[in-house]
Amino acid sequence: MKKVVKKVIAPALAVAMAASCTVCVNAEADETIKLTVWGAEEDQNLLKELTDKFQEAYPDQTFDIQIGVESESTAKDTVLTDVEAAADVFSFADDQLADLVKAGALLKLDDYADALQLAGKTLDDVKAANVDGSVEAASLDGSLYAFPRAADNGYFLYYDSSVLTEEDVASWDSLLAAADKAGKKVGMTLASGWYNASFFYGAGFTTGLNDDGTTSIDWNGTSADGYTGVDVVKGMLEITGNPAFMAIADGDISNQLASGNLVACVSGTWDGATAQEVYGDGYAATKLPTFTVGDAQVQQGSVAGYKFIGVNGYSENSGWAVLLAEYLTNEESQQAFFDQRESGPSNKNVAASDSVKENVALGALAQQAEFAQAQKVGGKYWDPAQTFGELIAQGTLSVDDDAAIQEALDNLVDGVSAPLE
Repeated sequence: MKKVVKKVIAPALAVAMAASCTVCVNAEADETIKLTVWGAEEDQNLLKELTDKFQEAYPDQTFDIQIGVESESTAKDTVLTDVEAAADVFSFADDQLADLVKAGALLKLDDYADALQLAGKTLDDVKAANVDGSVEAASLDGSLYAFPRAADNGYFLYYDSSVLTEEDVASWDSLLAAADKAGKKVGMTLASGWYNASFFYGAGFTTGLNDDGTTSIDWNGTSADGYTGVDVVKGMLEITGNPAFMAIADGDISNQLASGNLVACVSGTWDGATAQEVYGDGYAATKLPTFTVGDAQVQQGSVAGYKFIGVNGYSENSGWAVLLAEYLTNEESQQAFFDQRESGPSNKNVAASDSVKENVALGALAQQAEFAQAQKVGGKYWDPAQTFGELIAQGTLSVDDDAAIQEALDNLVDGVSAPLE
């Protein structure tokens, strides 16, 4: 598709809006507006339902909306393979926003705010309707580049309350002791910078995205809270060295739950159905445990993740694409995503509903939210962070070898913060 700047308005509003639109294009009633939407495989039926409702909201306009499968976790890679051939509207995870903006794959919504008048809204209305963290994560340099759709892309602790008590799950020490006593395991993914960062974030360490796309990271030093990176790693090694701990490959938590091996695990809402099925009446969830750093118990942190719907910067029908993306993320649609998919809303009104508050997994996510933060890192963060996590998961490092731990941390920081090629 060629890149054009279009803002589409209804004929009835053309005169009223002409003064405020920089470039306005009226859609003729007999013109078919073609749009493509990409979303997760499990969301296909719901997306069809919502796009049908969107078309009903504009009965004077003819649409041809095609829906395709693309996971939020891989959207960036697929879109950037050929931006012009990618969908007009697509779902993606928040950590992909910077790279998509850099490639011109996302419209700057501030420049298309007038299109929202068709929906009777302003961009400020959209921002006010969603939690602050989601709006901040969807923005770059003060401009909004995507519509927040969910605030559930984070992790917490699932556990079997018929085996473990609330006291057991309060710390990793007591959790692993109780699991070992029951002849069970506690699972977590460590070979991923999304998960293993939780220990460092909890101890006051940081990551950040520099203007040149590189990552700032301080894990090999001393945090603002006074903890050393070496002591954090020692705390992690005490966990992984426990016989009741199971390091699990990224994406394999659900399979391990189904096997019956796990009495508890660190995961997110995507594994809620499996956890509920496996644990039955004992199905429970809570914030992450504390862990030992030096002589202190430190609350494990986490990544506050969001899901967005953005508009392709090369969309030929960008104004209608903006309207569709907003519709798929409005209050009604986010309620539908919760009702049908148990997706945690970023919309404040939906999040405040009793049905959301009573949801076990989302309740745990809300508990963990106090200790979660957005993770903005560059592309060179992921491979070194995965390798580092594998060292810890496989027990390659010894808890008594401070020098080796420091060397591993230095190598991690050097790899993550390396200049872009």
